[in-house]
Amino acid sequence: MRRLWLLLRVALRAIARNKMRSGLTVLGIIIGVAAVITMVAIGEGASTMVQSQIASMGDNIINIFPGSSVGPGGRHGGAGSASSLTEEDAAAIAQHVPTVKAVSPVAISGGQVVFGNQNWSTSIFGGNTDYLAIRSWPLAGGSHFSESAVRGAAKVCILGQTIVDQLFGGLDPVGQTIRIRRMPFTVIGVLERKGQNTWGRDQDDIIIAPYTTVMKKLSATTRLSMILASATSMADIPQATADITQLLRARHRLAPGADDDFTVRTQQDVADIAGSTARVMRVLLAAIASVSLLVGGIGIMNIMLVSVTERTREIGTRMAVGAKGWHVLVQFLAESVVLACLGGALGVALGFTAAKLVAHFARWPILIAPASVALAFGFAAVIGVFFGYWPARKASRLDPIEALRYE
Repeated sequence: MRRLWLLLRVALRAIARNKMRSGLTVLGIIIGVAAVITMVAIGEGASTMVQSQIASMGDNIINIFPGSSVGPGGRHGGAGSASSLTEEDAAAIAQHVPTVKAVSPVAISGGQVVFGNQNWSTSIFGGNTDYLAIRSWPLAGGSHFSESAVRGAAKVCILGQTIVDQLFGGLDPVGQTIRIRRMPFTVIGVLERKGQNTWGRDQDDIIIAPYTTVMKKLSATTRLSMILASATSMADIPQATADITQLLRARHRLAPGADDDFTVRTQQDVADIAGSTARVMRVLLAAIASVSLLVGGIGIMNIMLVSVTERTREIGTRMAVGAKGWHVLVQFLAESVVLACLGGALGVALGFTAAKLVAHFARWPILIAPASVALAFGFAAVIGVFFGYWPARKASRLDPIEALRYE
């Protein structure tokens, strides 16, 4: 331990002889480590934000869309390209799929909404009494529509916060009457604010009404836009998906080997795609930032080679009084590692500061993972060893007599 402390003191003394040069050398490591920490923090923050947005979509959601059929000439339509889902399909899923705890038929329309002298164009989603529970969407005020309102296609609705902001200002909308496509609807509730989803769509720019009302009075259709289901747990989603697929194929009388005339998408599918994208982004950001570390390592090698040249006579003197080659090797290697670790420590501090500034000024979520800090600092130390070894080895192999003669 005493020898290690002595070696560290000698290394620090040698570094301190040329403060400006050492500082400029360390700067590359500082910038590299700070860049790695900041970039990874931004990537992790973005990933966490996306995952939270996916979670806000609802409770173990399974989306069943009409479409994905093969038309004339073998053309594949894709999700939403055909009207193949009915209310009876939704009822059958609720009755016969044990891994599903809630199901809602969904009808989607759009139109101009008017209140007083204010108007707004928005989307109208129709669901049943389970729709908000599946979406994990609580009410900020008012109440949900009843089963009788669904059966009777009542002209009642629940507003998203964006609609409230655009039409009512500071007025309480509950109990007020709005007009959707010139038809009067009574506002019975207001949704909690959800914000944007993963694709940047404003989730609060929405009106929710009974699906029967949307189908009969706004869309004039007997087919559903989609079916929304909630699995009993995240682990049951694959089984629920398989059971739904099997049930709908039987109900739609699809022959074995025939393509489905519907598409099933789960919350996990979206999460997997988003997670894969986030991982690629984190790797790219870390790789770009790591270039700075490599440049810093090359700077350390350069400065150590210059140091060996400048201290050739000193090396010869040490060897002449009994120092072994490995003593010189360890000394110069220690100087290189100290430079790298010093730069790593300062880079960690700068990385934390930069990440906090990004979060504050850019309003971007960040997440500083301890693993990324340890990796960046450890990488800096490894760079010190890797790029410092060649100059140290060169110094340890100098001939003492030739070194003493060096001018």
